[in-house]
Amino acid sequence: MTGVGAALVEEAIKKAAIAWISVADGAAVGLWCMPLDGSLIIVSGPGEQAAPGLAEASRASVRLRGDNGGLIVILEASVERLRPGSEDWDTVAPQLANKRLNGRGTADEQVARWAETGCAVVRLTPVEEPPVASPDLPSDSGAEPPRETPARNKTRRPFRLHRVRRRR
Repeated sequence: MTGVGAALVEEAIKKAAIAWISVADGAAVGLWCMPLDGSLIIVSGPGEQAAPGLAEASRASVRLRGDNGGLIVILEASVERLRPGSEDWDTVAPQLANKRLNGRGTADEQVARWAETGCAVVRLTPVEEPPVASPDLPSDSGAEPPRETPARNKTRRPFRLHRVRRRR
C-alpha cells in the first residue's frame, strides 16, 4: 500500500475505537478495538465481546469510520492471535486491559482472567492490498436485520390502572 490509500488507512486506524469486522462471508460485527503501531487489537471470548470466527481466521475484512461517523475505508487485514505467555501477549494484553472501559478488576486481573478463560486477543494488521475508499465505497448502508438472540422478549401491553374508554 502506498500513497493516499496508506495514509488514509493509517489515520483511520489511529482514530479507531470501533471497527466493523467480518470473517469470510459472515456479517460484519461492530467490535471495540485499540489501535497499536498500525494495527488493531481486539479481545473477545467469555465475558467479553463476541467475535464469531475471528480467533481462528487468518484474514478479515475491516470497515472503519471517519470523524463524521460515516464509513471511509474498507481494508483486508491479516489476523494474528496472541497466545498467553508469549512476548507479544505480555506487552499488548496489559495495554489493552488498561484501555478497557468498565472492566472488572485491575488490568492485571483482567489479563489473568483472559488467559484462564481462553479469551482471544488478536492483532489485525492491514495487508498490502489496496483499500476500498471513496468514491468506490458501497452505496448501501450495510445494515442487516437483527440477529436472533435470547435477549429479545415479547412485549406485553402496558398496565393501565383505570379503564380507558375509546372515543368514537
